[in-house]
Amino acid sequence: MTTPATITVHGLDELKALAGTELGTSDWIGITQERIDGFADATGDHQWIHTDVERAAAGPFGAPIAHGYLTLSLFIPLFTGLLEVEGVSAKVNYGLNKVRFPSPVRVGSRIRLTARLAEVEEVPGGLQIIVDGTIEIEGAAKPAAVLQSLSRFYA
Repeated sequence: MTTPATITVHGLDELKALAGTELGTSDWIGITQERIDGFADATGDHQWIHTDVERAAAGPFGAPIAHGYLTLSLFIPLFTGLLEVEGVSAKVNYGLNKVRFPSPVRVGSRIRLTARLAEVEEVPGGLQIIVDGTIEIEGAAKPAAVLQSLSRFYA
């Protein structure tokens, strides 16, 4: 297995030049029951399809599944393996234009991100990037999440 190459840019001008660039595909991240339980503890969402292993095994997905927002939260560690922006004073997650969860992520699965830097826009003091991302599930026909993320980088 090869490790994806991280694209590293230095400063806002180099980041701006990447508009429209395919950033590639990240490494895989494993979804364990411990990760799911930790997310449930952090958010207070202990719905049985996530945390009750026995009941979930007999449920609609045949196993516990990750929270959709757990999958979404893993966008950042997956994304930072694809693009590193150096020479800026701050990096801020600004929001999402859209997100969908086409397929559940069963415990024991692995996910990864494929991303494209769709747009780069000037904002006061910096740049805003719009990233089109797809979080894939290893061996699954449908992705776990399809999203459009906004981040800001300040000089």
